[in-house]
Amino acid sequence: MNQTGILLTMGEYCIRRFQAEDVDALVRHANNRNVSINLRDIFPFPYERHDAEAWLKEVRKMDPETAFAIATAEELIGGIGLHLQSDVHRRSAEIGYWLAEAYWGRGIATHALQAMTEWGFAHLDINRIFAHVFGWNPASARVLEKAGYVLEGRLRQAVTKDGKVTDLLVYGMVR
Repeated sequence: MNQTGILLTMGEYCIRRFQAEDVDALVRHANNRNVSINLRDIFPFPYERHDAEAWLKEVRKMDPETAFAIATAEELIGGIGLHLQSDVHRRSAEIGYWLAEAYWGRGIATHALQAMTEWGFAHLDINRIFAHVFGWNPASARVLEKAGYVLEGRLRQAVTKDGKVTDLLVYGMVR
């Protein structure tokens, strides 16, 4: 990571540290039902200022730092991170990501996923990175496939989101 907090550059976009100044952009882009419907319930909707402030406070405590902003030169437009596992799963990490709806369909999520996966394997003692995708979200499944992840399985009716039951797709990549 360089001194400006940029972890990786991807053309006009970058993966960088979250900053206190990200609060407004975080609220503006995360407070979107089309974004939150595809994320776990821990990602609140509506997404309010206190949620953004709590998240930024939580990120500052991470050691090692594994959660980052996807950003343009002007502002945060999403997030990506690795959740390190424990016990017998300690060499695995779950990757998660979200992108502001205005930036969908531009290949940004795929590039961010590829970059973060490479970074994770290079800088962390992990052998496997995996992602979970709700069955109703083929766009995210396609992002993972384009980034080189392999569909490892389908857990039937494993997720309940907003009162709807759906399958959970498991994608993975090994070092």
